[in-house]
Amino acid sequence: MKIKNQTDVLMMDETTHNSFMEQAICLAEQGRGYTAPNPMVGAVVVKNNQVVGQGWHKGPGLAHAEVNAIDDAGDLARGSDLYVTLEPCNHTGRTPPCTEKILRAGIRRVFVGTEDPNPFVAGGGIKFLKERGVAVKVGICRRASETLIEDFIWYVKNDKQPFVVLKCAATLDGQLATRTGDSKWITNEASRKYVHRLRHWVDAIVVGAGTIRADNPSLTTRIENFDGRDPLRVILDAQLSIDPDSQVFTQQSSAKTMVAISRRADPERCALFKHRGIELLVLPEKEGIIDLACLGEALGQRGVVSLLIEGGGRVVHSALAAGVVNKIYLFFAPKLLGGNDGVPMCRGRGPELMNDALGLSQVEVERFDNDILIKGYLKQN
Repeated sequence: MKIKNQTDVLMMDETTHNSFMEQAICLAEQGRGYTAPNPMVGAVVVKNNQVVGQGWHKGPGLAHAEVNAIDDAGDLARGSDLYVTLEPCNHTGRTPPCTEKILRAGIRRVFVGTEDPNPFVAGGGIKFLKERGVAVKVGICRRASETLIEDFIWYVKNDKQPFVVLKCAATLDGQLATRTGDSKWITNEASRKYVHRLRHWVDAIVVGAGTIRADNPSLTTRIENFDGRDPLRVILDAQLSIDPDSQVFTQQSSAKTMVAISRRADPERCALFKHRGIELLVLPEKEGIIDLACLGEALGQRGVVSLLIEGGGRVVHSALAAGVVNKIYLFFAPKLLGGNDGVPMCRGRGPELMNDALGLSQVEVERFDNDILIKGYLKQN
């Protein structure tokens, strides 16, 4: 079909556009957990209504999705269409501009999921291509394309504040552990496997000192038949009270473990941890716990785009009270402790009125055998 002008790009069947963009989104997902601080991006090259090339971004400094897809298509790229989940870059960073590659390949039309969220470059790639005669259509599967990189969009638009995910696993009566502190296991194996995928997806994981003392976790990513990535591990311990021989410091992992402390921490213990190569991050306190807003700011400056909080009741309450949480994953097991002396999901002062309760939007419910996962976004965000 000959393109007479750029408005012809609008005339194709919407279902066809969506189908190809959905393939690009699926390709982008293969980069989940590996691309930060870059976003996940996927692309397909289409000719005569057939996919002739595909690619996704695999990590910082590596080729972008468009480049991989065009290279995969080879000579078939000339005169073809490109579907890409994010606006092609028009600036030189760790890699050359993708727009130049698109022009050299002879791509005739480009379909974009969503614009680049960075206000300094947004629209630049689209404008560059249009000015050189390439037809461009933006907004194919926009919502799915933006959800794909929701953490990156938040990070860019909020001065490098990480996108924060809060995860909890509780009984039906909202308990994280029994009165003796026993919590193994509240949820079933299927739920726990999903949590390991969450760990692979994020850049850092945060827990409180109480979790380290009670469970002695490794906080690694363990996924069967999959090379999962361990996130940066951050422990909230204002007074540096945890054991330096805890498993989180001694297991074999390529990821670092750091401890967020306050100025109240004992200098001799600080020296001991530093001698063992454990990084200490000194931050302000808020109501007896490390200020999570300050922690997010510090981690964001280190390139942490997404942050998973897996803390106990005090950490959960602190995160919600600080207003830093973007998304929540609540796992409920079909169990009741039936008492008021267990460990509650939130340990702290709540609102006086129900009208002041935090609400969720875009709520989804999933089942993992008999466990229930409720996930959604905090409306305040």
